[in-house]
Amino acid sequence: MEFLQPPGWREALEARVEHPDALPIWGGTDVMVEMNFARKRPEALLDLTRVSELACWEAVDGWVRIGAGVSYTRVIHELGDVLPGLAMASRTVGSPQIRNRGTIGGNLGSSSPAGDALPPLFAAGAEVEVESMRGGSRRLLIDDFVIGPKQNALGPEELIAAVWVPVRAGAAQQFAKVGTRNAMVIAVCSFALDVSEGRVGTCIGSAGPTPLRALEAEAFATGLDAWSEEAGMEFGRLVAAAASPIDDVRGSAAYRRHALSVLAQRTLKWALCG
Repeated sequence: MEFLQPPGWREALEARVEHPDALPIWGGTDVMVEMNFARKRPEALLDLTRVSELACWEAVDGWVRIGAGVSYTRVIHELGDVLPGLAMASRTVGSPQIRNRGTIGGNLGSSSPAGDALPPLFAAGAEVEVESMRGGSRRLLIDDFVIGPKQNALGPEELIAAVWVPVRAGAAQQFAKVGTRNAMVIAVCSFALDVSEGRVGTCIGSAGPTPLRALEAEAFATGLDAWSEEAGMEFGRLVAAAASPIDDVRGSAAYRRHALSVLAQRTLKWALCG
């Protein structure tokens, strides 16, 4: 196996062209597990940890641009006040060691429906910035980037550069997750909520082939300015109806729907009541 370690972003893009089958890697928290169990054996690894540009974030005209190499730990400590939903999700990822190594870009690249960072990004209406040597830079709505189970719209010569997350004044963000234990666990299901004036964003995790928006629930909750048990129950029902779960070793489809209804009610109450 060839190991490539470009010193900068341009060199990384050049290496991507020269080695189209190379697997990009930063923290390796998903990739190395797959390799250890012999589920994946790429011809080459494209290590991006020397590309300092990917480890930066900045606020730009009402957005936060988070480089693909920014870790979960940094999101928690540096962006918790600005993007609380993403910080909440980041706290649920693995152990401290995994949060130190794992990155938002890695979660996007894996495109797993159980990826903890994806629901708050979907709920917020984030965009993914990708780039290639020949095609230049482009931004895609995250809904258009993740196209199937562990599949995305990344071109054969493209690398993920960053994710752009809008920042809305007064937005209330929440994230909740159900797992088989309290720590270091893949989600049985999860739910993210982003409520601001005139807008409600939702996303269901680990209960469909991709993260799923609960569009009818969003329409119902838009304009709600006060919590009630009746509104919460209807919101929960609509979220559960939007899920597309399966039975597997972590939980049944029926359990996932029930859990999502409960998570939706709780997060809506937290968002509206503060």
